[in-house]
Amino acid sequence: MRYHLTPVRIAAINKASNNKCWRGCGEKGTLVYCWWECRLVQPLWKTLWFEQKREKVRSLTMCGHVGFESLPDQLVNRSIHQGFCFNVLCVGETGIGKSTLIDTLFNTNFEDQESSHFCPHVRLKAQTYELQECNIRLKLTIVNTVGFGDQINKEESYQPIVDYIDAQFEAYLQEEMKIKRSLFNYHDSRIHVCLYFISPTGHSLKALDLLTMKSLDSKVNIIPVIAKADAISKTELHKFKIKLMSELVSNGIQIYHFPTDDETVAKINASMNGHLPFAVVGSTDEVKVGSKMAKARQYPWGVVQVENEDHCDFVKLREMLICTNMEDLREQTHTRHYELYRRCKLEEMGFADGGPENTQFSLQETYKAKLHEFCGECRRKEEEMKQMLTQRAKEKDALLREAERELQAKFEHLRRVHREERAKLEEKRRLLEEEIISFSKKKATSEIYQNQTFTATGGHLKKDKDHKSSSFM
Repeated sequence: MRYHLTPVRIAAINKASNNKCWRGCGEKGTLVYCWWECRLVQPLWKTLWFEQKREKVRSLTMCGHVGFESLPDQLVNRSIHQGFCFNVLCVGETGIGKSTLIDTLFNTNFEDQESSHFCPHVRLKAQTYELQECNIRLKLTIVNTVGFGDQINKEESYQPIVDYIDAQFEAYLQEEMKIKRSLFNYHDSRIHVCLYFISPTGHSLKALDLLTMKSLDSKVNIIPVIAKADAISKTELHKFKIKLMSELVSNGIQIYHFPTDDETVAKINASMNGHLPFAVVGSTDEVKVGSKMAKARQYPWGVVQVENEDHCDFVKLREMLICTNMEDLREQTHTRHYELYRRCKLEEMGFADGGPENTQFSLQETYKAKLHEFCGECRRKEEEMKQMLTQRAKEKDALLREAERELQAKFEHLRRVHREERAKLEEKRRLLEEEIISFSKKKATSEIYQNQTFTATGGHLKKDKDHKSSSFM
């Protein structure tokens, strides 16, 4: 509960007989009545009393200096010693100027290799650098989307980005849930801000841009920027900004708005929210402008100065992103986006804040309940598997029996055919044997007849020869 200072009217009592309550309730009483029993002030005291009674906190006044006023200094010294980390995700088409803008933002050269336009799929490349400004150390991680928007089929181009962000949340959650965790030394790789680069078409957002930002707005702080803003005129750029913001609102895309609850930066943040999306130009080349050197882009028609607010919004982006709201981006990532992921993940695992009657229960009870539920689910699935296996075994057995019957019938049919064929062959064999015997008999008879004929013919020839011989003599 917050306590605010409330102006209180101070009464000046001129006459002792004037005992009316100065708060205007119309009642008469003493000073004690006016402070404790007046019906106008009683609700306030009741609220404070019950709040303190509920929290069991007493406010005390110290009699002297203690020293815990140095806690902010201790926190600052510890943070400086530990260092800071900041992770930036750059989403945009190949060649739109992501690496050049990052080099210009942090006033250094990260020596990033140029990407090809012929990547078969989208992949994310993360590189971590150690930067130091004065005595402040910053561990900066730049995550670049290689091949984004280069494919003919762009339907799933945003999915690797979503998976990467969820993977970093999951890694942090696993580190939190360890028994021996070391979050102090853990390298936080969660994405703190997404710079979404929009092509300076001057018309409207592409379907891929809308789909990607809609998928990312609940997972990361999105700051849309119009890349290569020197490609269109100021009038076209102004109309393009209005068109983009109207499309974002109509499609329900939540981009990151600079906070206005802090009075120290509320005015400038509210002013900068009206300049979204930022139209930026990046360059690491220095060009002589007048009598001094400045980062700019040299064209045949003139010079575009990067740090000139009349030329582009680069200074506004750097001021809002790095100088003013870097810590808020880190805090929003932890308290909003990561907490949303963590809550959904724990709810999927069966954890909750309270029972049916909003009663708190321990982690062990939650684990036992989840284990019991999981064991019941396993038993139920085991029974289903057994029933399914039994049913499949019965079906398989029926199929095997049917196949066996079919094979038996086919066997009997083939056996019957074989018997018939064998009987036919036996009959043919018998007939053949009979023909052979008949032929043998005929052959024997023929041979006997031939022998008799030969013998008779030989006798006649001999008689004729003898007769001829005798006649010559």
